[in-house]
Amino acid sequence: MADVFSQLYIHLVFSPKNRNSLIQPSWEERLHEYITGIVQERGHKLLAIGGMPDHIHIFVGLKPSEAISDLVREIKTASNDFVKNEKLASVKFDWQNGYGTFSHSRSQLDAVCKYIINQKEHHQKRSFREEFLKFCDDFGIETGKKDFFEWFE
Repeated sequence: MADVFSQLYIHLVFSPKNRNSLIQPSWEERLHEYITGIVQERGHKLLAIGGMPDHIHIFVGLKPSEAISDLVREIKTASNDFVKNEKLASVKFDWQNGYGTFSHSRSQLDAVCKYIINQKEHHQKRSFREEFLKFCDDFGIETGKKDFFEWFE
């Protein structure tokens, strides 16, 4: 049987329910480490993870044997349980339905990793809504007829 050769770089973006700012600096790193473990246990390569209290970015070298939707579902379910079991959030924590996924080429790896790692600095200039809608525009994703996120701004 022949081997599979692939190069799939996937950038995921999602948010806590109602886009509430629930990811606190005091436990954000623990959440990122936990998500990194999920990604690695499933055979993918985590390239970068970062975000803000109201959303998270995950950049993954995806193995082709798992659908992106299955990976996102596992990340959301397991990390949601982790936050609840560890009692990290002072209020009810859930991930919002839906997510963004964007593919990148190998030549973009460094730029995307830097972008994700520098989210705190980046969001001093642009809101999550502006950022996400720009991604959709840049990638040619029509936003008018889709229910993306519940924007509360």
